[in-house]
Amino acid sequence: MANEENKASPTNTSRASNNRAFDDTLAAASSNGNDPLLKRVVLGELTNLEYVVGSTKTNTHNSKRKIKLKKTAPTKRKKVAKQSFKSDAATNFSPNDDLQKCAYAPLIYQHLHSLEVEERRRPLSNYMEKIQNDVTPTMRMILVDWLVEVADEYKLVSDTLYLTVTFIDRFLSSHVLARNSLQLLGVSCMLAASKYEEISPPHVEDFCYITDNTYTGEEVVNMERELLNFLDFEISNPTTKTFLRIFTKAAQDNVDFLTLHFEFLGCYLTELSLLDYSCVQFLPSVVAASAIFLSRFTILPKVHPWNLALQQCTGYKPSELKDCVLVIHELQSGRRAASVQAVRKKYMDHKYKCVAALHPPDIPACFFDDA
Repeated sequence: MANEENKASPTNTSRASNNRAFDDTLAAASSNGNDPLLKRVVLGELTNLEYVVGSTKTNTHNSKRKIKLKKTAPTKRKKVAKQSFKSDAATNFSPNDDLQKCAYAPLIYQHLHSLEVEERRRPLSNYMEKIQNDVTPTMRMILVDWLVEVADEYKLVSDTLYLTVTFIDRFLSSHVLARNSLQLLGVSCMLAASKYEEISPPHVEDFCYITDNTYTGEEVVNMERELLNFLDFEISNPTTKTFLRIFTKAAQDNVDFLTLHFEFLGCYLTELSLLDYSCVQFLPSVVAASAIFLSRFTILPKVHPWNLALQQCTGYKPSELKDCVLVIHELQSGRRAASVQAVRKKYMDHKYKCVAALHPPDIPACFFDDA
């Protein structure tokens, strides 16, 4: 009885009528030589969606005429759009536009500078002597040099490398570490930094592989967890690269500095600074400003590399940059960290305009006098 009631229900009756109507539609289409279920249009033939819609109309003459109009109309619209764009650019341009864009730059720099000087974001300048008893500055230099190769191998952005070294120095400023765990710390810091900076960061297995499986995935994850807990999950931090971008734009006031050589040279010098433990004592903005100072001197050694505009932009006088500039100058000339070659080899490539081959003369003492 229940089955008979279900068969006679309004729902089943309407569903049956819909099926019959669908079958009638299929039969009518088949009799006309058109099968809507079997007809398919190749994707490559769909050059114009309006053409496909228009082609279903019975009046082929009108559809062809409409097709012709629809093919030419977009071209006309594109030409009009280009003309209006040019006229807008010509009529609405104002030299004050750049001034309005730059109005926020000092505020952004002040904010970044206020972050970099926070004590909780800064490593100890003497953590090797005060905290560590098994790790040495030479070991740190070898680790950073190796991480440069890892970053290059996995095509990581430079921000990932700078953030990685920042994490290493901050962690070593508060945790005593055995030398056999230093590489583990390095890959764990790069794993955390790449998750923050990269679109497609390497996996844990990739970092295990790059260490020749010296460490297991569980060890890497555990070290990463310990690092993130120490950072209180505040991963964002202004680095030398952050300030280098700002200062590079301000330093391009001469046609000799409006080149890729100048930009790559600044990147090369700041990456060299990552190798040297003595550069930990300097703020990232000081290192970036010193790299700009030395880059300008390298390109034009007979011209004073600093001016009032750069002093106002960076907030540093030449005398305040002297110590950092001299350290980076020794790195550039090969008198420091000569045993590690990853950074120098990287920037000897033609992709970076071979800026590692540039060796400036000694810097005159008068260049450090305040203007």
